[in-house]
Amino acid sequence: MCVPQNAAPAPKLAKCDQWVKDFDFDTFTADIKKLGDELEKNQGPADVRHLKKMVMWSNACAIVGMLTMGLGVNFVAIAALSTFTFTRWTMIAHHTCHGGYDKIHPNKNRWNRFKFAIGGLWNRMCDWFDWMMPEAWNVEHNNRHHYCLSELEDPDLVENNLKDMRDMPVPIFVKYLALPILVCTWKWFYYAPNTYKELKLARWRKAGKKIPEGVVTSDAVTVRTLLFSGGTPFYSFWEFMSVVAGPYLLIHFFLFPLPLLALGEYMGTGHDMYISAVKNLFLADLLTNLHGFVAIVTNHAGDDMYRFRDGCRPFSGSFYLRQVLASVNFWTGSDINDFMHGYLNYQIEHHLWPSLSMLSYKRSQPLVKALCEKHGVPYVQENVFIRVKKTVDIMTGKSSMRWFPADYETKFLEQDAVREAAKKKGKAVLLSDKCMDAVQE
Repeated sequence: MCVPQNAAPAPKLAKCDQWVKDFDFDTFTADIKKLGDELEKNQGPADVRHLKKMVMWSNACAIVGMLTMGLGVNFVAIAALSTFTFTRWTMIAHHTCHGGYDKIHPNKNRWNRFKFAIGGLWNRMCDWFDWMMPEAWNVEHNNRHHYCLSELEDPDLVENNLKDMRDMPVPIFVKYLALPILVCTWKWFYYAPNTYKELKLARWRKAGKKIPEGVVTSDAVTVRTLLFSGGTPFYSFWEFMSVVAGPYLLIHFFLFPLPLLALGEYMGTGHDMYISAVKNLFLADLLTNLHGFVAIVTNHAGDDMYRFRDGCRPFSGSFYLRQVLASVNFWTGSDINDFMHGYLNYQIEHHLWPSLSMLSYKRSQPLVKALCEKHGVPYVQENVFIRVKKTVDIMTGKSSMRWFPADYETKFLEQDAVREAAKKKGKAVLLSDKCMDAVQE
């Protein structure tokens, strides 16, 4: 076959992208779908028992923290309260709100994504009380982040959210000086207002309201935005405080330890126990922010993580490939290791099948890793502190994420479209269909 002299040469692939030339897209997609179906079928009582064990461990941390928080400022109380807050979010709320226990937990009135922590302040307090509003987090994380992973529309894209710091014309050591404050306050400073923005934005779009001219919906909203940068058209600072952050600030830090005020008066120590408890709660919040940063923010950042230009259909071949290429696992194995990582050390498996249980991710991790090795797909698994360094490099602009080769991104999206068209002519019900039904619910 002759090649025309004026034909454009094929773009040269970078060394790190060479694997894609021989990648069998269709077989990889079929293998991942098959494994997902098998994992879902094998879920049952063992997964519920595992959840109960993790809830017990998390609650034990809370009990230790409550019993010691009035005994002066002490690390035991701070660490226990911090770990409870961290694990209640990353393990219990995270996987329940994704629907990981919808079909297998006998108590469907609570351990269900349409019930857990939503529907009012009381449910929020009983199930998952944190800076973020659960309904807002469900939109921002379960929908926007998972189904726009590493695209510009991903609200958790570190490289985009920190573009001001990355582009700041100052020596890099100056940027490093700002990091400790950011790392210890990010949940209330950035995450709570930005998740609420995503909820309000979704409601605006559903109501058919026009986005004001000049508003870039992918830009993060922070407390700084609300107070000093002209605010946001979606809500006011007062609304944010009264609906989202204010209840947690008032109840968790000041009303929750009130019994210690009465106990201190009874024991003749005055208000010392109450003041100690408040101090411990605030210090625990700094620590749980740090813990959360280490285990959460690092999941999709680094110069070995890919970015993408266009969106893809959920649970398509492109979707599955992107979850592997734009996610990183940490050390996996023992229950205590997984507990301290908040089960976010199985990030690749979680992104492939968001609505499975924690135990399913533990079971699937070596199988997914073997599948990726079989197909030549980069599977990144490193110590979490190595990932902290790579994330900080992205935040400060010292390094940048990879862009997936454009020609192959387009090629795989076209293959998805062909497959989708063919599927509509048949009657088979695939995993992608079932998952899409769950998303739409």
